[in-house]
Amino acid sequence: MTRFLDVPATSKLIARIGVPRCLSELVDALEHDYRRWSEFDKSPRVACHSRDGVIELMPVADSKLFAFKYVNGHPVNAQRGIHTVMAFGALGDVATGYPVLLAELTLTTALRTAATSVMAAKQMARPNARTMALIGNGAQSEFQAIGFHTLLGIEEIRVFDIDTQATDKLVRNLAAFPHLKLVRARSTAEAVRGADIVTTVTADKAYATIITPEMIEPGMHLNAVGGDCPGKTELHENVVRMARVIVEYEPQSRIEGEIQQLPADFPVVEFWRVLQGEAPGRESASEVTIFDSVGFALEDYSALRYLYARAMQQGAGDDIALIPPAADPKNLFALIAEHVPSLPAASVAEVTALVN
Repeated sequence: MTRFLDVPATSKLIARIGVPRCLSELVDALEHDYRRWSEFDKSPRVACHSRDGVIELMPVADSKLFAFKYVNGHPVNAQRGIHTVMAFGALGDVATGYPVLLAELTLTTALRTAATSVMAAKQMARPNARTMALIGNGAQSEFQAIGFHTLLGIEEIRVFDIDTQATDKLVRNLAAFPHLKLVRARSTAEAVRGADIVTTVTADKAYATIITPEMIEPGMHLNAVGGDCPGKTELHENVVRMARVIVEYEPQSRIEGEIQQLPADFPVVEFWRVLQGEAPGRESASEVTIFDSVGFALEDYSALRYLYARAMQQGAGDDIALIPPAADPKNLFALIAEHVPSLPAASVAEVTALVN
C-alpha cells in the first residue's frame, strides 16, 4: 500500500508538530542530505513553459529512495483567485519501484523553502544578524519570517509588498509571535535600509530589479528566492556581480537563477561544498553574500522523506491501493474481469454470427 497525505492530513500533521519545530526538523533533514551530495543521482528539472507560467517535474534519487515533485508557477493565477504555485510529489522504493508515499507539496514546499533559506543563512549571514527585510508578503512569507525568527534569532522584520492587503495578511498571521517586531515599510528601499538579511520572495514572472546596487550595504546577506525560472529575476545584475554567490545546483541555477543574467564563467559555489567545509559561506564580515535559491529536487526529497517518517510515526494520512495487488502479477486483466459480468451464451452466439 501507498501512504497518501492530502492537504487536510498534512495540515493537521504540521499543526500537531508545530511550525517552528517542523522547520527546525526540516533544516536538520536538509543538512543531512546535502552532506550526502555525492550519493544522489541529480539533474536539472524538466520544464514546460507557456505564456502564463511553467509546469515542472523535479526528480532525484539515492540508492534507496526516488523522489519527484510536480510543481507549477503561474503568477497570473493571483488575478484568477487561485494559487500561483501548486505541487504534489511521490517517494518510491528504488529496490522494487513501488511508491511508498504520495503527498501534497504546496504547503510542504513553502516549509521546505523557508527551511532551505534558514539553512543557507546559518552558513552565510553574519552570526549577529538581528534584522531582516522581507520583500514579497505572499504565500511564502509567513514561513520565511517564522523560520528566521525562531531558528536564527531575527528580532525585527521590515515587510513590504506592492499589494498592501498581502502585508495586512502577513501581519495578522504573525500576531502569534509577540516577540517578533514587524515594521511596515513604504518601499523596498526603506525595508532594506540597515537590514542584516534581505529575503526576496516575489512572484512576477519577469526580469525584475527588486533590489538595486544603491540598496546594498557591506555585510548584507541576500536570500533571492523568487527568481526561479528562465526570464524571472529579482536582483539587478550588478548586485549579483558585487557579491559572493552560493547556488544549490549550478547546472540548474545557470538557467533559472539570478546568475542567468551573467556570463557562464561567472564564479559561484554550490552549497554542499560550504556544508562539507570545502568553501566558506562568507569570507569577511563586510562581504555581501547571495544565496541564489531556485529550489532543487534534493530539498523535496528531504521534505518527502521527513513527511513520510512523521506520518508513519503519528498515523497521519491513509493507505491507498495505488498499485494493483500482486496475487498473480501476470494476470493484470483479472482486475477488470472480476467487475465485468459474463456475457450470456446466446449473446456470444449472436456476436459470433455478426462477426462472421
